Amino acid sequence: MSPELISIIVLVAVFVLATTRSVNMGALSFAAAFGVGELVADLDADGIFAGFPGDLFVVLVGVTYLFALARANGTTEWLVHAAVRLVGGRVALIPWVMFAITGVLTAIGAVSPAAVAIVAPIALSFAARYDISPLLMGAMVVHGAQGGGFSPISIYGSIVNGIVEREKLPGNEITLFLASLVVNLVIAAVVFVVCGGLKLPRHAATAPRSAGPGAAAAESAPADGDGPAPAGTPAGTPAEESATGLPPDRVATLLALVALVVAVLAFDLDAGLAAITLAALLSLFWPKDGKKAANEISWPTVLLICGVLTYVGVLQEMGTIDYAGRAVSDIGVPLLAALLLCYIGALISAFASSVGIMGALIPLAVPFLAKGDIGAVGMVAALSVSATVVDVSPFSTNGALVLAAAPDVDRDRFFRQLMLYGGVVVAVVPAVAWLAMVAPGLG
Repeated sequence: MSPELISIIVLVAVFVLATTRSVNMGALSFAAAFGVGELVADLDADGIFAGFPGDLFVVLVGVTYLFALARANGTTEWLVHAAVRLVGGRVALIPWVMFAITGVLTAIGAVSPAAVAIVAPIALSFAARYDISPLLMGAMVVHGAQGGGFSPISIYGSIVNGIVEREKLPGNEITLFLASLVVNLVIAAVVFVVCGGLKLPRHAATAPRSAGPGAAAAESAPADGDGPAPAGTPAGTPAEESATGLPPDRVATLLALVALVVAVLAFDLDAGLAAITLAALLSLFWPKDGKKAANEISWPTVLLICGVLTYVGVLQEMGTIDYAGRAVSDIGVPLLAALLLCYIGALISAFASSVGIMGALIPLAVPFLAKGDIGAVGMVAALSVSATVVDVSPFSTNGALVLAAAPDVDRDRFFRQLMLYGGVVVAVVPAVAWLAMVAPGLG
């Protein structure tokens, strides 16, 4: 049995054991990375740790730390109410607002995980406050980010168009952008209906499920701040203070969130490092909130994601990913090879870097694209969509951020929901993308 096949069997075993024995999949994945890396791939510790996602580790810790601080001092509650007022109390519109915000951020140049890191904690705090499905809200954020992710000036769009140009393939930047936007918009609409979006209030928001007595009156407070204190005002905070102006800790937290957006979008700084720096600064001034927030960092999620991605790194190091790609490229039926490449791109991207997968699989498709049997524009669009739309998986960066950002949820249950939803997307979207973009010979 080849080493590549052994590594795939071990991956399946990790999923089965983690599901049936309720063991943290990350811990099992670290053990699998050690066993397969040392015994099968002959890698040393440095080779195994090469796949450890240090950047994602810092993003998960930094962002969850910063937004745990925001929850501790009531800033996220204030933002939730501000969002309600922004749409005139129409709670049903909020998921679409989040979709649009993340779409605009990625379309103008934000990296998809950075946009999700900024928007997801606020969106999911709103979901928890108003009893909206966290799966619905998380999916709207991720699909919004991917919907705008292939504009001609976006990161993904620039990378894919650059690969197409380098490989001397026919390309169409607008087709690529619209393909991703339309697919993600359609998926978002389906998820909105299936997850109860049509049942959300379309008029003035009712009292949230977690609000105490008097919340309904607080909901109807005038937008200019006159009237009762907003629902969710932390215990011990005088109502007069909330009515006349935000307390200093909330002002500082709001400034920190704005600074995070500016740092990531304007200066292209790392979202994780920026978030953890801002959280540390806030903790210096309000140590009690900082201590509480540090205990709320989603450590089980960090272990889960880092473990799985470390094992995926071992698979990449030992050539399992290339092995699968070459096997498909050698198939003599171009349309079938194109379909399988879309599925491989989706499946692998659910656990690894979407950009990395596109960078590897598009060149693999060049030989049969050069023959003219498959339209290059349609193939590149289908492969790009397949490799990114699956980022709702809890093992991808975006899905991991959504999982880590969700407050007041059964995290194991939410993880299983994201994994099931990601599996459905992997199973369905590549076939639809292939049927709509490749089979007609687009480009």
